[in-house]
Amino acid sequence: MEKVSDDDTINILCSKLILTKNEAGLQWLIGSPFFPPFTIISTFKSIHTSSSSPDFIKESDDLRTLLIKGFDVIGGLIFGGSSSDVEKNAREAIGAARKLRELVFGGGGEKLENRELIGAVADLSGGGAGSVKFFVERSGNVKAVSSVVYEESPEKFVWERGCLVRCNLPIKMPVFIPVKNETVSFENGTRNKTKGFPKDGRFFTEVIIDIDFVDVKDSGGEAVVSKFKDPQVTYMVERLSKDISDVPQPVILHGVDLDFNTDLANIKLVDNKASQDSDAKKLTCSHFCLKSKSSLGLISAENAGVIQVSVLSNRSRKSPKSTAPFAEYFPAFEEARLLVVDFELEVLCYAAKDLLLMSAVSKLIIPALVDQFNSMKKTVLPKLLTQHPQAVDDTKKLLIIEVRRSLHVRLGLPFDRPLLRIANALDFSMMKDGSGNSSKRKGPSLLKDVHIGIPSSGGGVVSLVQGSYEYHHYLQDGFDDSGWGCAYRSLQTIISWFRLQYYTSIDVPSHREIQQSLVEIGDKDPSFIGSHEWIGAIELSFVLDKLLGVSSRIINVRSGAELPEKCRELALHFENQGTPIMIGGGVLAYTLLGVDYNEASGDCAFLILDPHYTGNDDHKKIVNGGWCGWKKAVDSKGRNFFLHDKFYNLLLPQRPNMV
Repeated sequence: MEKVSDDDTINILCSKLILTKNEAGLQWLIGSPFFPPFTIISTFKSIHTSSSSPDFIKESDDLRTLLIKGFDVIGGLIFGGSSSDVEKNAREAIGAARKLRELVFGGGGEKLENRELIGAVADLSGGGAGSVKFFVERSGNVKAVSSVVYEESPEKFVWERGCLVRCNLPIKMPVFIPVKNETVSFENGTRNKTKGFPKDGRFFTEVIIDIDFVDVKDSGGEAVVSKFKDPQVTYMVERLSKDISDVPQPVILHGVDLDFNTDLANIKLVDNKASQDSDAKKLTCSHFCLKSKSSLGLISAENAGVIQVSVLSNRSRKSPKSTAPFAEYFPAFEEARLLVVDFELEVLCYAAKDLLLMSAVSKLIIPALVDQFNSMKKTVLPKLLTQHPQAVDDTKKLLIIEVRRSLHVRLGLPFDRPLLRIANALDFSMMKDGSGNSSKRKGPSLLKDVHIGIPSSGGGVVSLVQGSYEYHHYLQDGFDDSGWGCAYRSLQTIISWFRLQYYTSIDVPSHREIQQSLVEIGDKDPSFIGSHEWIGAIELSFVLDKLLGVSSRIINVRSGAELPEKCRELALHFENQGTPIMIGGGVLAYTLLGVDYNEASGDCAFLILDPHYTGNDDHKKIVNGGWCGWKKAVDSKGRNFFLHDKFYNLLLPQRPNMV
């Protein structure tokens, strides 16, 4: 690990240090023991308060499972008052961070009182990076730091130094529930004696590594840890990759060889240039990291090295002591129902490439599994015990929504963007082929964002679609819809936008699936399925509502000549909603991606994505051919793009307000 120099420098990797302006409170500064001292990679808002001060118990419970192993709390940021109180406020922030660290990381052998921490004070009257003053506490003394560096390439900084280590562990948790509706109390981690439950207050858990049962009072997870240390438990470590060329063979680690000390501060790293011995104990994470990514400039989480750890039960290995089968009997006092709940622990850790594989498993993966198990037990079990089995799934869904909302608050994220849904998760199937560019859709990947780089010549204010979309057009996927399928293709482009912004995880529907949806809601007769009948804005709104739960606005104009009059309204849509628009008129349908509106002259240009294109997905050919480009209502030759003798309907999908 690098030592602190006399010339202390605060290195900041996150562009948005202050999550909430003009609001008193605390933020936790996040770093990593694998980085140089005083390197801030992120910041979390303290969301639990008690009497205007942090509720450290609740905060530590959250951060113990929220904070990815390999990162830790390295300080606090507080919103201060007058300049005379700056050092006092910095000491308060450091004291709070130290107390939180004691609860989150204490008990692992680290001397927390000697850890150097950062105290940051934000001036409520200012804004931006310049309004924050930094201090460092060393040996009880607080020192102001004037040298602050904002890293220009934070992703490169993170992923050149480290990699991801991942582990999945399925669990079956049987819980006995009374047949009769009886009240069950669950206080302080201990279930009260209630008819229909084992009298000693235990519940049974069966995992693939044979965890027989866990006491609800075992808040530290010692029983779980002891199972991970069992000699029969084996850890298989391998690179997550489909490419069999140049992939190291999996490495086997045995539980008896693991040291379960969670102290990360004093981990010794090994030079990854050193000889990679065949002895598993001497291998580092770099042994499984891809070597070519940095040379290609592909530095991102999607292109990071990913190490997969599998927890197995080694039945071929002899136990060090003889054992005989045994059974335990826990009588219920009256008839009870057995509910078996399936869970899957899934943890993701960050490890330095120079970290020994043994340390990555023992100090990162196993503590992460134990913390996640305890969090699941504490959060889910009380609700399972007090509800009918049929309500369990609903409870799990409500818990997920509740957790997402709290995470948006903690991370300073907006409440009208689905940024933390399952669809947003890293797609490890993309990482397996080593490209990081795999599409989630069925079939070949399509061109995305074909409008980028096309200059506007309207001379006004440009308002564009927000986010990514796929270009759907005639004859794609080997399906001939030439002459009738333009509105279907526009709808597919719109739905791809909702997919790529993670509002939904459904596949982009085919023409037949779109027709089936309209039949199911009663808008069309069954004979409509498989036909070549056109659809318009109204039908598109029905399909969006049925498949995505998305509402839409419809704008009607009597003539194409009236469309420029809607430019201001369309500009507001792109600024506030940001979704693609379908324009349907006569026998044609287009996808609108933006407008260029000159308020002074009233001139307006439309960024049109034309679904009538029938060629291959060649970006240059599409742009040069005018299939995606800016169109003026009346061009330089006096030709009208929108016909004056046709009415037009515009479909404006509304962005859902959701997390």
